Amino acid sequence: MILTQILQPTCVKVPLEGKDKNAVITELVTVLDENGLIQNRETVLDAVFTRERTRSTGIGSGIAIPHGKCSAVRELVMALGIASDPIDFDSVDKKPVSIVILLVSPADQTGPHIQALARISRLMLDEDFKKALESAQSAKAAYDLMSERESR
Repeated sequence: MILTQILQPTCVKVPLEGKDKNAVITELVTVLDENGLIQNRETVLDAVFTRERTRSTGIGSGIAIPHGKCSAVRELVMALGIASDPIDFDSVDKKPVSIVILLVSPADQTGPHIQALARISRLMLDEDFKKALESAQSAKAAYDLMSERESR
């Protein structure tokens, strides 16, 4: 799976404006909505927040991957945000996050959802890439980093 086949350049937000977990999730869902990628913003927010209440998607090392499944999307969609000031995300390592990657997929499509989560996790193991992404000064710079990394 190549993430830049899912992530559109217009779905990257740098810097994120939200200062807490809920605000950032809402901000990224709004980005998807503004790009016409979701059919019902409230349904998506409910799915992502319901998942988040189950267990934080702050996976550690400054990364969060909030995600959810619902009927408000036809296919897997993705938004990426970089926070200029790290955000408390109730992460497993108790550290704040700078990189937030939101995934939303149809309730009946588990495969692409799992593949995307795995791909993101593998990418973020590359410490140099992660640091470059955290330092991106614009949405274009962040998207270009992802695109360049994915084309290797």
